[in-house]
Amino acid sequence: MPFDTRIALFALVAGVMFNAAAGADDSLRCGSRLVHTGDGKDKVRALCGEPTSVSFAGVVRQAGYGYGPYDYSYFGPSWIDVPVEWWTYNLGSNKLLRKLRFIGDELVEIRTEGYGY
Repeated sequence: MPFDTRIALFALVAGVMFNAAAGADDSLRCGSRLVHTGDGKDKVRALCGEPTSVSFAGVVRQAGYGYGPYDYSYFGPSWIDVPVEWWTYNLGSNKLLRKLRFIGDELVEIRTEGYGY
């Protein structure tokens, strides 16, 4: 096999392996169902059940729109403080802990921690 072909084949295999590893952290398997980043809290709770623990991690400012207190008059862009929460799922002592970060109602990050308890 020529040297250029081997390099191209190696790059292709490395790219496929990197994509497979990167895709593993944007989803969580709950039984036979999958939860992905971008899903809402209700969907995660319905598919995976109640988390082992929930911790409040502060707020993030996001752009929103200001409305009057008594009517729907528009005052223009404003900033809204959105809560950030970490949900922990303990899947048992022979499986890894999964930590899910929510900003507002949206799942934005899934982390794998050490073994559960």
